[in-house]
Amino acid sequence: MHVVCTAGHVDHGKSTLVRALTGMEPDRFAEERRRGMTIDLGFAWTTLPGGRTVAFVDVPGHERFVTTMLAGAGPVPAVLFVVAADEGWMPQSAEHADALEAIGVRHGLLVVTRSDLLEPELARDEALAELAARGLGDWGCVCVSGATGEGLDALRTALDDLVAALPVPDPDADVRLWVDRAFTIRGAGTVVTGTLPAGTVAAGRDLALDTDGGRIPVGVRGLQALGETVSGAQGPARVAVNLRGVTLEQVGRGDVLLTPGAWPRATETDVRLHGIRGLGVDASALPLELTLHAGSAAVRVRVRPLLPSADGEDGSGGDVVRLRPDRPLPLRIGDRAVLRDPGSRRIVAGVTVLDVDPPVLRRRGAAARRAAELATVTGTPDAAGELARRGAVRASDLRAMGVPAADVDALGARVPGAAGWLLDPDRAARAATDLVAAVTAHDAADPLDPGLPAATARRAAGLPDVALVEVVLADAARRGSDGLVLDGGRVRAARPTGLPGPVREAMSVLRTELEAAPFAAPDAGRLAELGLGSRALASLERAGELLRVTSDVVLLPDAQDRALELLRGLGDEFTLSEARQALDTTRRVAVPLLELLGRRGHTERTPDGGHRLRGSS
Repeated sequence: MHVVCTAGHVDHGKSTLVRALTGMEPDRFAEERRRGMTIDLGFAWTTLPGGRTVAFVDVPGHERFVTTMLAGAGPVPAVLFVVAADEGWMPQSAEHADALEAIGVRHGLLVVTRSDLLEPELARDEALAELAARGLGDWGCVCVSGATGEGLDALRTALDDLVAALPVPDPDADVRLWVDRAFTIRGAGTVVTGTLPAGTVAAGRDLALDTDGGRIPVGVRGLQALGETVSGAQGPARVAVNLRGVTLEQVGRGDVLLTPGAWPRATETDVRLHGIRGLGVDASALPLELTLHAGSAAVRVRVRPLLPSADGEDGSGGDVVRLRPDRPLPLRIGDRAVLRDPGSRRIVAGVTVLDVDPPVLRRRGAAARRAAELATVTGTPDAAGELARRGAVRASDLRAMGVPAADVDALGARVPGAAGWLLDPDRAARAATDLVAAVTAHDAADPLDPGLPAATARRAAGLPDVALVEVVLADAARRGSDGLVLDGGRVRAARPTGLPGPVREAMSVLRTELEAAPFAAPDAGRLAELGLGSRALASLERAGELLRVTSDVVLLPDAQDRALELLRGLGDEFTLSEARQALDTTRRVAVPLLELLGRRGHTERTPDGGHRLRGSS
């Protein structure tokens, strides 16, 4: 199936033309047929001479219904542009053409209707010139009469050629179906319709419904295409989807059916503006609020230009702006949309989405720097470029932004990363430098507590995930820089600068005392006399100078081995008192030391409450 929308001034014969081509009535409402004017979207379909099926989205031409026209044209890849021979190019012809240029529709066919009422050449030439001014000058043209049928066969052939030249969408693409109608059917429940541009929707599949209130998990109960029940449909296609899990009150035009987890919800978006008819767009002259038409949605947005004004303040000029919609939208890099001013009732510009997760602009001059950063961004999703601009990004986020999965996988194979994150090599190098500076400064200020906890190191390096700390250190080591190591959850200097002089002197005295009496652990008073507080003892333990049995019982590092050697002389089983005497120490030391030996698996308790070395009978 192929999908084509109509466009053109009110009462130029769009619906009559669709009726003549398909034999179907596109106007769904009695009021439309009574007034002879389309006021909502209509749908019909036919089979072309080459055997291809084409579905038409018939849009209203009246100025009051431009929003409805944009809802129908937004997701559609090609257009049938209608101009009446007896009236020629009219105001809504111009606005519809402006909208198509802004959306980025490049495939179309001009049809001059009512050729039986007036020679069509004047209207044809004028319309082709107007289309050419909007970059649409390569469209074909057919002159027809819906009343007499003249030219309809030629139109069918031209339509066949048009749809045959359309790009072939990916059937495995993530689903994004903009809802243009929602209604209920007795016994079936909620049904939505829309144009599926790519991907596949199938009965039984789970989707997410994106609404202004959030995302709702829904299931596909059933599916229709061209009035027939089908098990699945591939884009491009017009489909009606029977949903479970949502009521009619929860869904409406502008909501979106999505592949779950595959699309971001853009709360701010950086876009490039495209002027109409070759004219530029001065962002500083835009109203602060406009309406963004994306897919079938029409959402109010606040507009913030990103280039500096003449006095250096953020706020004017340039063709890159930041949009903040009233509701998050499922957009991707490269999407096209339309900005319209509802006050002046005109198309202001087309936009190309450059970034759906832009950085916060807090500091003076940040907008100008952001504009400079985006100056060369084209709107084509680029894995390496996105990573370079962001420094670090999750692979899943790149895919959700619109970067092809194959490109993300190829990037992941050549850059450092962990826990789903990809890290730009230049960003990794800067982070390594920042870590060295942070650890050096910390150690100089607090030599008793060398190194930084991994979480603190992450913040110092400006990394988004603590898992990337190890990645940065490993990458630095590969580049020949081994100044830091991750040890026990702390980032430390690989070659420690050593303990402060007073601590080393106190340890020397304590070592002499403990070598003379290995298990005569000094009490708190003696430690205070030596100037060894808890932080100094912790630093000595980390340096391997002491064994801290408890917070206030410290021995030399070989005290465990010495204790085991003495305890072996006590026989198969011994009591606490016998162990205390063999070690020539007090209960204050003997009790926690035996507990330590037990925790480390060297001793065990006997049934009658004594102790024995493991392995002894």
